[in-house]
Amino acid sequence: MVDILNLALPYFGLIFVGYACGKAKSLPESGLAWMNFFLLYVSLPALLFAIMSKTPFSELNNPPFLVATTLSTVAAFSIALVVGKVVGRLSLREATLAGLSGGYGNIGYMGPGLALAVLGSKAAAPTALIFCCDSIFLFTIVPLLIELSDRDHPSILHAFGVVLKQILLNPLIMSACFGAAVAALHIELPVALDRTITFLQNAAAPTALFVLGVTVALRPFDRVPWEVPGVIAVKLLVHPLAALGLMLAFGPFAQPWAATAVLMASLPPALNVFVIARQNDAWIESASVAVLLGTFASVVTLTSVMWFIQTGRLAFP
Repeated sequence: MVDILNLALPYFGLIFVGYACGKAKSLPESGLAWMNFFLLYVSLPALLFAIMSKTPFSELNNPPFLVATTLSTVAAFSIALVVGKVVGRLSLREATLAGLSGGYGNIGYMGPGLALAVLGSKAAAPTALIFCCDSIFLFTIVPLLIELSDRDHPSILHAFGVVLKQILLNPLIMSACFGAAVAALHIELPVALDRTITFLQNAAAPTALFVLGVTVALRPFDRVPWEVPGVIAVKLLVHPLAALGLMLAFGPFAQPWAATAVLMASLPPALNVFVIARQNDAWIESASVAVLLGTFASVVTLTSVMWFIQTGRLAFP
């Protein structure tokens, strides 16, 4: 158990350091703008590019794994959306964001670093694939539902145009695709460029976790909306259980691949949920509460999943 805590606590520790700094210093939230830009457009893309480009392309061709992991995310998103509608009596626009909170884990900020730390280099390919497929699904269905809820007479063509633009211009998806192309074409990067990418990718996890902590600290709340506990339960309990069941149903998969799928599904709601809620001016306070409480609760749930994996109690045939 000590080994698990030694792996997990640095990740949660950086979040809590950021949270403490956010509470202790009265700095404006606008100060995070360049850090968020660095993460979204520089450091995290470098991390995903490095993972994809250094993974043999043959390992990326695994349709059953893609279907299984994506279905688990679809299930979590759908259940959380229903929880938002039924328990919170939310509009479709707000319930869509609740669904995002229940289906979209912190696969960018926490996922790659944690998966590689727990499972080693064999987790690189499944981590990158999960990130791409989850992002494409969620960045398709969420803008589509929000766009349709915005208009009295919605244009399906216009909605799909908005969705397609967001996917094609997403820097994380673009970097993963470029990395896959480099792997497929066996392109050797110049040493200086490769070292620069390594330098940037090493900054991704600590910066992201610190920013996550500061951001949730700057979002005080007066109450916990009724639907938020249910949405958090979907994300931290239902999503990993769905991933586990689908790994068994669609498998067999190699142990690192199946374990990575369960680990990634166990991550708390992503900070991007709050960012997207603020962009759409809906479910903002609830998204902030879901990210904050989900992150705190995952100290127990995520650490438990890591313990099951490391001790071999979560084994796949």
